[in-house]
Amino acid sequence: QVQLVESGGGSVQAGGSLRLSCAASGASSSRKCMGWFRQAPGKEREGVASIYTSLDSTYYADSVKGRFTISQDYAKNTVSLQMNSLKPEDTAMYYCAADWRACYSSDYDLRPEKYAYWGQGTQVTVSS
Repeated sequence: QVQLVESGGGSVQAGGSLRLSCAASGASSSRKCMGWFRQAPGKEREGVASIYTSLDSTYYADSVKGRFTISQDYAKNTVSLQMNSLKPEDTAMYYCAADWRACYSSDYDLRPEKYAYWGQGTQVTVSS
């Protein structure tokens, strides 16, 4: 059974940084597309970044490009999201997601319905 567990959320002032991690267990295949999503109260879940674990190829939403970096630790089967220059509008519950397919490095990979497995989420709050 696949399990995704996020960690690293918290509260930070605008301009600060946080690093989220997602530990995956239950499946060892290297061929998977993993993504980070976020959902603010009253808003739809939106894709933030994706990574194809076989090729280390990444893709970002325009709203976070240049500020967020997605990466993986293959040996530990974890995916991280380094978030710099945080803004109040980045405040949301952040979710890790996985699907056993190749990523397309396009907006396709930022669509929540394209992922079969989800973590429980970790809260990020950015104050002004």
